[in-house]
Amino acid sequence: MLEETVAIEKICMLAGKIMLVSGAETNRVEDTMNRIASSFGIENPQSYATPTGINFSVDVAATTNSLRIIRRSTDLHKIDKVNIVSRKIAGGEITITEAFRQLKEIDRENTAYPAWVQILAAGLASGGFTIMYGGTWGDFLPAFFAGAIGFTGLLSFERVVEIRFLAEFFGAFLVGASAYLFFRMGFGNLINMVIIGGVMPLVPGLHITNAVRDLMSGHLVSGLSKGVEAVLTAFAIGAGVAVIYSFV
Repeated sequence: MLEETVAIEKICMLAGKIMLVSGAETNRVEDTMNRIASSFGIENPQSYATPTGINFSVDVAATTNSLRIIRRSTDLHKIDKVNIVSRKIAGGEITITEAFRQLKEIDRENTAYPAWVQILAAGLASGGFTIMYGGTWGDFLPAFFAGAIGFTGLLSFERVVEIRFLAEFFGAFLVGASAYLFFRMGFGNLINMVIIGGVMPLVPGLHITNAVRDLMSGHLVSGLSKGVEAVLTAFAIGAGVAVIYSFV
């Protein structure tokens, strides 16, 4: 029974870790961990997740297992895969060993798109947002290139300095500099629309959404911390653009 309990704890912690690292809200992480534990016969599972860590035990007075989360990204594909495994566990379709094996495979997978695909998508999104917010078709290409250049700077800077705030500041700085240079060369009509579209791939939309959902579900610590993170990111983006226009 002891070996089975340890295995269940490992499965719950691994599932929670994958989801939290992939950008899931803490309410979903805790719910998934509790459902997995309950499906394996644990009557009183205790899970607590924050953006930077997970705690889990099989009972109130049992030993608590902790896991530190250092880096987080956005990978909805992995979250969906963990949910599929969780449903199989709840339905009694797979054993403890098979569930752990599938979760380990999901954890090892690298489902991120290549950098060039992400950059291309950022450029297309930037051009699309520019048109949506009232820009002209003459602003599409400047926004496309400004957004692509800014996102390239974001990815490159993250590899050098593992501080997301500084990486987003540098990405926004490149967007503003690119938009200004394009405008000076006569490439584009509305520079403000080009900048707005160019910084949209940097905007922390998922963080804001998760912060609101966590607050609404009563997870005040997680909701406030994610909200502060989103505010800091927005400040970094605004400051990066403002630095350019404070000197021109």
